[in-house]
Amino acid sequence: MSDGPTTGGCLCGSVRFEITEPLFDAGYCHCTRCQRRTGTAASAQARIPRGALRFVRGEELLHTYEPGAGGFAKLFCSECGSAMFSRNPADAEAMSVRLGVLDGDPGVEMEWRQYVAYAAPWEPIPDDGVPRYPEARPR
Repeated sequence: MSDGPTTGGCLCGSVRFEITEPLFDAGYCHCTRCQRRTGTAASAQARIPRGALRFVRGEELLHTYEPGAGGFAKLFCSECGSAMFSRNPADAEAMSVRLGVLDGDPGVEMEWRQYVAYAAPWEPIPDDGVPRYPEARPR
C-alpha cells in the first residue's frame, strides 16, 4: 500500500471512496453466485479494516442485494451496476472490497481460492500456488 489511502470507485464515477488502512485476507471466490454477480469466472476481493472505509461521494447511490441463506450482502452502484463491496449479514462493519474497483495496486497477496469445485469450465484456474478449497475456505 502506498503512503496515502487506497482509492477507488464505480465505472461511472458516481461512487468514490478511500480506504485508509491496508487491506487484508485477499482471495478469489469461484462460486456460481459470484460468477453471476460479476460476470466473470471469480470474484477477487479483500477485507477492509473496520473503520477504514470512507466515502468521498455517492454513498447514497449504493444499493444492496441480500441473497439470503446466510450469504453476504452485495453492494453495487445503482447508476452503473458496478459490483463494489460485500458485507457480512451478521456484522455490518465486516466488509470486503472488489479489487477491480480500486484505482491502483492494492498491495495485497492473494491468500485463498474458495468454491473451486464450482469453477467456470471456460476459464481454468491458474497454477499460481494459492491454496484452493473445494467449498468455503476455513476461517
